[in-house]
Amino acid sequence: MAVSGSTEFDVAATPEQLLDAVAAIEDLPKRSSAHKSATVESRHDDGRPKRVRAKVSAAGFTDEEVTDYTWDEPHSVTWTLAESSVQSKQVATYTLTPTDAGTHVKLDLEIGVKVPMPGFVLKRVLKSALDTGSKSFKAYVEGR
Repeated sequence: MAVSGSTEFDVAATPEQLLDAVAAIEDLPKRSSAHKSATVESRHDDGRPKRVRAKVSAAGFTDEEVTDYTWDEPHSVTWTLAESSVQSKQVATYTLTPTDAGTHVKLDLEIGVKVPMPGFVLKRVLKSALDTGSKSFKAYVEGR
């Protein structure tokens, strides 16, 4: 079973500053309580993270996930699940649009699980991830 959703928000920062914040993988646990640790396993030629390994805890499950990052600077960044023992799917994209006051951000997220989980619990996990990816991320970026 997979669920998807999106959220939009404005940040008082440039698209470049937002992408730099996403690239600060070592800070993932600071901006996401679900992330217990995160490390970059490989990088693109420009130094941006390519493959990331993270320990994540959500809905009573602890998972070690590996995600691959694709950068379309300065417009978007996407990460896609490569490995996980709990998740069957994770695709997320931040789409960035410059504004006079900073950047308008759209976060699209789709997640699925391999383990039995009631739909309402998975939807709660999705909502929590969207909140973290918007509210917590915005606070992190604006506090840098």
